[in-house]
Amino acid sequence: MKKLFLLLFGVLFFLEGFAQDFTVNNAQVDIYINKEGYFDVVENYDLNFTAYKHGIYRNIQVNYDLLTAEGKQEKRRIKIRKVEVPNHKFDSDPDFVQKISDNLQIKIGDKDVTVIGPQHYEIKYRVYNAFLFEDPNIRFYWNIKPNGWNATFQQIDFSIHLPENMDASLDDLFVYSGDAGNTAVSKDFDVNYNDGVFKAKSHSDFRSYPGQSVTVLLNLPKGSIKEIKPWWPFWADYGWTLILAAMLFVFYWIWNKYGKDDRVVATTSYFPPSGMDPAMAGFLIDDSADTPDLISFIPDWGSRGIIKMEQIPKKGWFGKDDTRLTRLRPLPADAPDYEVKIFKGLFGNTKGTDEKEILVSSLKDTFYTTMASAKKMLKDKAQIYYDKQAKKMQTKTVVGVLLIGVLMFLVFLFTWGLWAALAVIPLAIFLLFMTVYMVKKNSKGNEVFSELKGFKNFIKIAEENKLKMLLKDSPSYFETTMGYALAFGLFDQWAKKFEALNLQPPSWYTSSAGAFTMHNFTNSFSDSISSAQSTMVSSPSSSGSGGGSSGGGFGGGGGGSW
Repeated sequence: MKKLFLLLFGVLFFLEGFAQDFTVNNAQVDIYINKEGYFDVVENYDLNFTAYKHGIYRNIQVNYDLLTAEGKQEKRRIKIRKVEVPNHKFDSDPDFVQKISDNLQIKIGDKDVTVIGPQHYEIKYRVYNAFLFEDPNIRFYWNIKPNGWNATFQQIDFSIHLPENMDASLDDLFVYSGDAGNTAVSKDFDVNYNDGVFKAKSHSDFRSYPGQSVTVLLNLPKGSIKEIKPWWPFWADYGWTLILAAMLFVFYWIWNKYGKDDRVVATTSYFPPSGMDPAMAGFLIDDSADTPDLISFIPDWGSRGIIKMEQIPKKGWFGKDDTRLTRLRPLPADAPDYEVKIFKGLFGNTKGTDEKEILVSSLKDTFYTTMASAKKMLKDKAQIYYDKQAKKMQTKTVVGVLLIGVLMFLVFLFTWGLWAALAVIPLAIFLLFMTVYMVKKNSKGNEVFSELKGFKNFIKIAEENKLKMLLKDSPSYFETTMGYALAFGLFDQWAKKFEALNLQPPSWYTSSAGAFTMHNFTNSFSDSISSAQSTMVSSPSSSGSGGGSSGGGFGGGGGGSW
C-alpha cells in the first residue's frame, strides 16, 4: 500500500511538473475543409496560468512516416501556411524551417511581458497535403489535441465543416482518445452531424493529460477533394538538381565559347621560342604564374654567367644543407620587371661588377612577398599573349557565379530546403575555381604556345643520338635549356638524359659532395633548388587557439508555456 501511494504521488508530481504551470479549461477546435485540397484550422484555448508566464507555444508536426492502405511506407511532409494569432504577439517558423524541421513552432507572447491567471488564445492556420487518398475513401485524419501538449485539458470540443454540396453521416466519423496507439473508438465525446457540420463535445468528466491525444478520422467520398499533385513529382522533390546541372552547362558553354584555347598543333622544336625567358615559357605552358617559373631564373642566370651557385653541406647532427648564391654581374638593362624583381630581392640594388653573396636560408619567411609581387608582374606581362575579350568574360563570370549563387541559395532554401541550398555552395566554389581556366590565347599566344608544346614534348621524349647532335652544334645546350625544363617541372627527367653522354656538369654550380659527375650534379642541384623553392615562399606561421566545448494522424505536436 505504501509503495502504491508513493507511485501515485510520483506520477502526480511528474504530471504537475510536466504541465508547466497551466491548465487548459476549454479547447475549441474548428476545421473547415476545402474541396481544393486544403483545410483551415481555428484553435481557441481558455487556460489558466498558475505562475507568471510570457505565453504559450504551439508545435505542429509537419514530417510523417506513414503506412499506406497497401502496406507501403510513405514519407509525407505537410505544409502550414497563413498562420495568425489575433490580438497577440507571436513568432512562427518561416517556410524554409518547415522544410528542414519535423515541427513548426508558433510562439505566442511578449518576452518583456508576463501574465498570470485566465488567458485566451486563438490560433489560425491553413494545412496543405494532409489528406490520405486511398480506396475507397479519402481520409481526413487529424490530431485535435496531439500528445505533445504539456498541460491537462479539462474539456475539448471540435467541429468539422464540410465543403458545400458534400454529404456525409455519423458512420463516417471516428474519434479516438487516450494514450498513443489506442484503437478503440472513444466514448468520451458526444458527436452529432447536421447540415454538413460534425460537432463533438467532451463529457463533463473528461480529462486529457500530457502524453495523451484526441484524434479524429473522417472518411470522405472519393473524388470529393482535389488531390494536389505537383505537375512533375521529380521537380517538387529534386528540381534543384536540374537547376544545378543547367548552371554547369551554362558555365561550360561560356568557357567553350570565350575561354577555351583554340586547338594548337605542337610544332617539333628543339629550342624554346626565340627571345622568351624560362619564366614566361613556364607561365604560357599552363596559364599560371607558379614558383618554379620564377625559380627557373637561377639556372638561366648561371648559364649566362650572371651568378654562381654552391651547395653547402650541413654542419653537425641537426644542421641542414644550405645554398650560396653569388652575384657576378648585373642583369642586362632590358631584363623584364619580374626578373629584376627576383634578382634585386636576392642581391639588393648592388650595381657594377662587385660580387655579392647570399645564403638561401636567409630568405626564410621574408622573400615570399617578393615572390608574390614577381608572380603578379609575370602574369601582367603575359597578357599580350591572351584574348582581352576572354579576360572580360572571366571577370563577368566570377561576378555572375557569386550573384547567382547567393540568389539560388535563397530560392533553394525556401523551395527545397536546407540540403538543396547547401548543395549550391560547393558548386559555386568549384565554378569560381574553374574560372581560373577561362583564359584564351590570341593568335600570337597560339603561335608561341605551339612552339612551347613542341619543345616540352621533346624534353619528354628526346633520344640520345639527337641530344649528341645538339651538343655537338651547341656544347652549352643543356645549360641553356635546363631553366625551361625546371619551369615545365621536367628537370630531373631532362637531366638524366644527359648523364650517359660524358657531359661535364655546369661550371657555375659547385658542391663538396665527392666527385662531381653529371649524376651527382643532378641529385645535388635538385636538392638545392627544391630547398630554395620552399624557402623562398615560406611565410611566418600564425598561431591561434579555440575550442568548443503519437496519436495517429496528422497534426502531431503539442504545446506548452514559456
